[in-house]
Amino acid sequence: MTQMALSVRYYFSQRFNVSAQRAFDWCIDFDPKDHDLMGDANAKRQISHITPDTIILTDVFLSPSGFIEKQKLVQLYPNRLSWTSTQLTGPNKYSQFLYRITAEGKGFSALNFTGLHLEYDEKADAKLLADKLCKEDAAVWKLLAKAMEEEQKTGWATIPRADTRLQITSKKL
Repeated sequence: MTQMALSVRYYFSQRFNVSAQRAFDWCIDFDPKDHDLMGDANAKRQISHITPDTIILTDVFLSPSGFIEKQKLVQLYPNRLSWTSTQLTGPNKYSQFLYRITAEGKGFSALNFTGLHLEYDEKADAKLLADKLCKEDAAVWKLLAKAMEEEQKTGWATIPRADTRLQITSKKL
């Protein structure tokens, strides 16, 4: 018998001090050290490119109960400056997240995030959990926005790998 999940939805926006295209390129330039930027040096990330616009991220986190592995299917939509991330494994299997970058004037942009967190704990309170997840995820994106801004100040020392993928996947959807 399949356990029923609780759908927990939440939203937030994060402003970036870079253009929308630059923000998108930076955000989808996945790296094994991404969790360091997110404030979790104990987590590890493996990146597997299935196609130029389809990626599997395997993240391993240390929790009080031991290690947790999450596999995420990431689908890029470069013409829309957006991507989705769907959890294939882990405690919140099938949770899905939508990321969309929008222009906010010359040289500025914003991430518009929509989360669908599937919670399998029948005792969970959807409202409390939504507030907690929104606060935690927004805090992570504040750290990422700061890291992005720091990289821009240093002249984008590395060219994002995303530039190559975007050329390959530049077909209209």
